[in-house]
Amino acid sequence: MKILSIESSCDETAAALVEDGRKVLSSVVYSQIAEHRRYGGVVPEIASRRHTEQICAVTQQALDQGSLTLAQVDGVAVTAAPGLIGALLVGVNFAKSLAFAAGKPLIPVHHIRGHIAANYLAHPQLEPPFLCMVVSGGHTHIVMVEDYTTFRVLGRTRDDAAGEAFDKAARAMGFGYPGGVELDRAGKDGDPSKYSLPTPHVDGSPLDFSFSGLKTAVINLVHNASQKGEELDIPSLAASFGEKVAEIITQRLLLAQEETGAQVIALAGGVAANSRLRARLSAACKERGLPLYAPPLDLCGDNAAMIGAQAFYEYQAGHLAGWDLNAQATMDLAEQFESR
Repeated sequence: MKILSIESSCDETAAALVEDGRKVLSSVVYSQIAEHRRYGGVVPEIASRRHTEQICAVTQQALDQGSLTLAQVDGVAVTAAPGLIGALLVGVNFAKSLAFAAGKPLIPVHHIRGHIAANYLAHPQLEPPFLCMVVSGGHTHIVMVEDYTTFRVLGRTRDDAAGEAFDKAARAMGFGYPGGVELDRAGKDGDPSKYSLPTPHVDGSPLDFSFSGLKTAVINLVHNASQKGEELDIPSLAASFGEKVAEIITQRLLLAQEETGAQVIALAGGVAANSRLRARLSAACKERGLPLYAPPLDLCGDNAAMIGAQAFYEYQAGHLAGWDLNAQATMDLAEQFESR
């Protein structure tokens, strides 16, 4: 089954062709990072306008690269939640128009389910059940993937997501947007033990996360040094922050593994590209004899191929949408879109 998929939940306009949920026939991503960098973050109105301008060309490019026409695809998939509502609406309405005009089934996909499914494209042997750590700019979830369309969230952030904390801490250190990438790069030359940073906990919820206090600790450290005229070792502060985030995520994920008895671990989301997180989690899983699956770097960020991968399994489960499909800014991972 060949699925044309559309992704426009934030600041990447993407389209892809995916076969049987496992093989990428084409994948095109138009990034708006250069434009949003001048504002220090994503401006929702600008993101929506750029999606409107680019989505036709990006989709045609994906079809051309895959040597298929719209008539030859078997379904049209789209990210329908969660994300920036204006950005999502561009993709949803475009996908609805394509599916309606071509007489193809319309398959709505949850963005976080797509991130998890990116692993299916890179690792054909991976099958549920497995435990997945989803870490991105807007989400930090520990998820038990019980089946391809059945998910149980075991832990989540109570405030800032890990990616958001990376960007805010990076901004305080003087890095531009997206800060997480710059912070990770700078930290390679630093001493991760030089600065002592707190390890936040959520009382009564050992699998939940809280990154706001950690982010604030870095911001306060930077401001205090500035007020005193002291010079900070920025590479070491970046390394210390990255190491602490990796430590927290690894500790919570391994605790979830102990509680569930899961024998397979996966990593997903934009922050899954972070070098310290990948290294620390890989070492921890190796020590415990657990296989760890993570997408290649080009599948960690937002893309349409991951949406097409998950769409195949949603289609098999009968999770289709009618022409009244609407975008949703927020939606629980375990929740299903209404079938037509």
